[in-house]
Amino acid sequence: MRGLWLALAFIALALPARGQVGSQADPLFQVDFSNPNLSPAHWTLTLRPDGSGHFRSERGSGTGAGSQGIETPDVDRDIQVSAEFAARVFQTAQRKRLSRSPCESRLKVAFQGWKKLRLTGPGGEWSCTFNYSQDKEIQALGESLVAVAGTIVEGARLELLLRHDRLGLAGEMDFLVEAEADGRVQQVEAIRGILERLADDPGVMEQVRKRARALLAKAGIRE
Repeated sequence: MRGLWLALAFIALALPARGQVGSQADPLFQVDFSNPNLSPAHWTLTLRPDGSGHFRSERGSGTGAGSQGIETPDVDRDIQVSAEFAARVFQTAQRKRLSRSPCESRLKVAFQGWKKLRLTGPGGEWSCTFNYSQDKEIQALGESLVAVAGTIVEGARLELLLRHDRLGLAGEMDFLVEAEADGRVQQVEAIRGILERLADDPGVMEQVRKRARALLAKAGIRE
């Protein structure tokens, strides 16, 4: 009996260690963004290779990008983007890790916000901080991640309007459709939940429901 208890104790001690090793081996990508002139002024987006991740934002004193003049809410939630988008993010970061390309440009350009990219995993660690990069791939990656963050924040605004100002949903949905068309927001999959609620809610304007259904269809979520 004593031998059995010793064996169980050994297993209990060994399991956490194995779990830690596995978590350290999983590739992880994170972008940390800050711009005090915007709202949110700071946010972090973490992604895994399958497209799952987490987003957290903090409001600032600047103005948001919504159309209704509502205060941008803080966001702290798990999110899901497409596996294809996540694959592009990880592939680009991996290439830059191997090439060790410089990030920040020395050109004098308007302040767009500091973007710190970080990749960790079995291949080692890579990080890159920039306002504007002359490396076209890094600059494009930063812009796409900012657009995804814009999508998530816009989803939070829609949730707020659904609770407190349903008439304001029409203008905000028009803004979202325009922003998706010109690339200011990307990966509508990240706000699938609120779009499905709007598409199926008979208590909101038909225009809002139609816009939500169109965005879901464009993302391949609904016919």
